[in-house]
Amino acid sequence: MPLLNILHHPDPRLRTKAAPVSVFDSALATLAKNMLETMYAAPGIGLAATQVNVHKRLIVVDVSEDSNAPHILVNPKLELLGGRVAGDEGCLSVPGFYERVERAEQINVQAQDVTGAPLTMSAEGLLAVCIQHECDHLDGKLFVDYLSSLKRNRINKKLRQLASERD
Repeated sequence: MPLLNILHHPDPRLRTKAAPVSVFDSALATLAKNMLETMYAAPGIGLAATQVNVHKRLIVVDVSEDSNAPHILVNPKLELLGGRVAGDEGCLSVPGFYERVERAEQINVQAQDVTGAPLTMSAEGLLAVCIQHECDHLDGKLFVDYLSSLKRNRINKKLRQLASERD
Protein backbone atom coordinates (compact mmCIF):
# COMPACT_ATOMS: atom_id res chain seq x y z
CA MET A 1 0.00 0.00 0.00
CA PRO A 2 1.28 3.46 -0.79
CA LEU A 3 2.35 5.77 1.98
CA LEU A 4 0.48 9.06 2.02
CA ASN A 5 2.03 12.52 2.21
CA ILE A 6 1.56 14.09 5.66
CA LEU A 7 0.93 17.85 5.62
CA HIS A 8 3.12 19.95 7.92
CA HIS A 9 2.08 22.99 9.92
CA PRO A 10 1.64 25.86 8.97
CA ASP A 11 0.09 24.40 5.78
CA PRO A 12 -3.35 26.07 5.59
CA ARG A 13 -5.01 22.82 4.47
CA LEU A 14 -4.58 21.56 8.05
CA ARG A 15 -7.16 24.18 9.07
CA THR A 16 -9.88 22.73 6.83
CA LYS A 17 -12.90 21.37 8.67
CA ALA A 18 -13.54 17.78 7.57
CA ALA A 19 -16.90 16.79 6.11
CA PRO A 20 -18.90 13.85 7.47
CA VAL A 21 -18.42 10.58 5.61
CA SER A 22 -21.60 9.49 3.85
CA VAL A 23 -20.24 6.94 1.36
CA PHE A 24 -18.89 3.74 2.88
CA ASP A 25 -17.14 1.92 0.04
CA SER A 26 -13.90 0.17 -0.83
CA ALA A 27 -12.19 3.54 -1.40
CA LEU A 28 -12.86 4.49 2.23
CA ALA A 29 -11.52 1.15 3.46
CA THR A 30 -8.41 1.57 1.30
CA LEU A 31 -7.87 5.10 2.60
CA ALA A 32 -8.09 3.83 6.20
CA LYS A 33 -5.55 1.05 5.47
CA ASN A 34 -3.20 3.51 3.77
CA MET A 35 -3.53 5.90 6.70
CA LEU A 36 -2.61 3.11 9.14
CA GLU A 37 0.45 2.18 7.08
CA THR A 38 1.47 5.85 6.86
CA MET A 39 0.99 6.31 10.62
CA TYR A 40 3.04 3.20 11.48
CA ALA A 41 5.83 4.19 9.05
CA ALA A 42 6.05 7.79 10.33
CA PRO A 43 6.14 6.46 13.17
CA GLY A 44 3.11 7.72 15.04
CA ILE A 45 0.16 6.62 17.15
CA GLY A 46 -2.61 8.57 15.41
CA LEU A 47 -3.47 10.15 12.09
CA ALA A 48 -6.48 12.11 10.84
CA ALA A 49 -7.54 12.19 7.20
CA THR A 50 -7.09 15.99 7.27
CA GLN A 51 -3.36 15.44 7.82
CA VAL A 52 -3.12 13.62 4.48
CA ASN A 53 -5.19 16.27 2.68
CA VAL A 54 -8.41 14.24 2.66
CA HIS A 55 -11.08 16.29 4.34
CA LYS A 56 -13.33 13.52 5.61
CA ARG A 57 -14.14 12.71 9.24
CA LEU A 58 -11.86 9.68 9.56
CA ILE A 59 -9.13 8.96 12.10
CA VAL A 60 -6.87 6.01 12.82
CA VAL A 61 -5.12 5.39 16.14
CA ASP A 62 -3.02 2.63 17.66
CA VAL A 63 -1.34 3.21 21.03
CA SER A 64 -0.33 -0.43 21.55
CA GLU A 65 3.35 -1.18 22.08
CA ASP A 66 3.35 -3.74 19.25
CA SER A 67 1.26 -1.69 16.78
CA ASN A 68 -1.33 -4.44 16.70
CA ALA A 69 -4.48 -2.78 18.09
CA PRO A 70 -5.64 -0.27 15.48
CA HIS A 71 -8.85 1.71 15.83
CA ILE A 72 -10.49 3.13 12.71
CA LEU A 73 -13.13 5.71 13.60
CA VAL A 74 -15.40 7.28 10.99
CA ASN A 75 -17.51 10.32 11.94
CA PRO A 76 -16.38 10.17 15.59
CA LYS A 77 -18.30 12.10 18.24
CA LEU A 78 -16.78 12.47 21.69
CA GLU A 79 -18.22 12.78 25.16
CA LEU A 80 -15.55 14.10 27.52
CA LEU A 81 -15.61 12.53 30.99
CA GLY A 82 -13.73 12.64 34.27
CA GLY A 83 -11.03 15.05 35.19
CA ARG A 84 -8.34 16.61 33.07
CA VAL A 85 -4.83 15.33 32.60
CA ALA A 86 -1.80 17.18 31.25
CA GLY A 87 0.79 15.39 29.18
CA ASP A 88 3.36 15.97 26.48
CA GLU A 89 1.93 15.77 22.98
CA GLY A 90 3.58 15.64 19.62
CA CYS A 91 2.11 15.55 16.14
CA LEU A 92 3.14 14.12 12.78
CA SER A 93 2.13 17.48 11.25
CA VAL A 94 4.31 19.40 13.73
CA PRO A 95 7.42 17.19 13.61
CA GLY A 96 10.02 17.42 16.33
CA PHE A 97 7.99 19.39 18.86
CA TYR A 98 6.46 18.13 22.09
CA GLU A 99 4.53 20.36 24.44
CA ARG A 100 2.30 19.94 27.47
CA VAL A 101 -1.44 19.90 26.65
CA GLU A 102 -4.40 19.34 28.94
CA ARG A 103 -7.09 16.87 27.83
CA ALA A 104 -10.02 14.95 29.27
CA GLU A 105 -8.85 11.87 31.13
CA GLN A 106 -11.68 9.66 29.85
CA ILE A 107 -13.98 9.74 26.84
CA ASN A 108 -16.88 7.90 25.30
CA VAL A 109 -16.85 7.66 21.51
CA GLN A 110 -19.69 7.13 19.08
CA ALA A 111 -18.51 6.48 15.53
CA GLN A 112 -18.85 4.18 12.56
CA ASP A 113 -16.51 1.61 11.09
CA VAL A 114 -15.47 1.62 7.41
CA THR A 115 -18.63 -0.28 6.46
CA GLY A 116 -20.86 2.29 8.14
CA ALA A 117 -21.77 0.07 11.09
CA PRO A 118 -22.14 2.02 14.35
CA LEU A 119 -19.59 1.50 17.07
CA THR A 120 -19.16 2.81 20.57
CA MET A 121 -16.19 2.65 22.85
CA SER A 122 -14.80 4.12 26.02
CA ALA A 123 -11.18 5.16 26.34
CA GLU A 124 -8.89 6.52 29.00
CA GLY A 125 -5.26 7.48 29.33
CA LEU A 126 -3.14 7.66 26.20
CA LEU A 127 -5.86 6.25 23.94
CA ALA A 128 -8.33 8.93 25.10
CA VAL A 129 -5.74 11.67 24.59
CA CYS A 130 -4.82 10.37 21.12
CA ILE A 131 -8.44 10.20 19.97
CA GLN A 132 -9.08 13.76 21.22
CA HIS A 133 -5.94 14.99 19.44
CA GLU A 134 -6.95 13.37 16.14
CA CYS A 135 -10.55 14.60 16.39
CA ASP A 136 -9.20 18.13 16.81
CA HIS A 137 -7.58 17.74 13.37
CA LEU A 138 -11.01 17.04 11.88
CA ASP A 139 -12.08 20.48 13.11
CA GLY A 140 -8.96 22.21 11.77
CA LYS A 141 -7.33 22.46 15.19
CA LEU A 142 -3.73 21.57 16.10
CA PHE A 143 -2.18 20.88 19.48
CA VAL A 144 -0.17 24.10 19.14
CA ASP A 145 -3.47 25.99 19.41
CA TYR A 146 -3.55 25.02 23.10
CA LEU A 147 -0.16 26.66 23.75
CA SER A 148 0.70 30.21 24.74
CA SER A 149 1.18 32.59 21.83
CA LEU A 150 4.88 32.81 22.69
CA LYS A 151 5.38 29.03 22.38
CA ARG A 152 3.17 28.83 19.29
CA ASN A 153 5.08 31.64 17.55
CA ARG A 154 8.43 30.01 18.38
CA ILE A 155 7.28 26.70 16.87
CA ASN A 156 5.79 28.42 13.81
CA LYS A 157 9.02 30.32 13.18
CA LYS A 158 11.14 27.18 13.45
CA LEU A 159 8.83 25.20 11.14
CA ARG A 160 8.88 27.98 8.52
CA GLN A 161 12.69 27.96 8.66
CA LEU A 162 12.76 24.18 8.20
CA ALA A 163 10.29 24.40 5.28
CA SER A 164 12.37 27.06 3.51
CA GLU A 165 15.50 24.91 3.95
CA ARG A 166 13.69 21.96 2.30
CA ASP A 167 12.59 24.06 -0.71
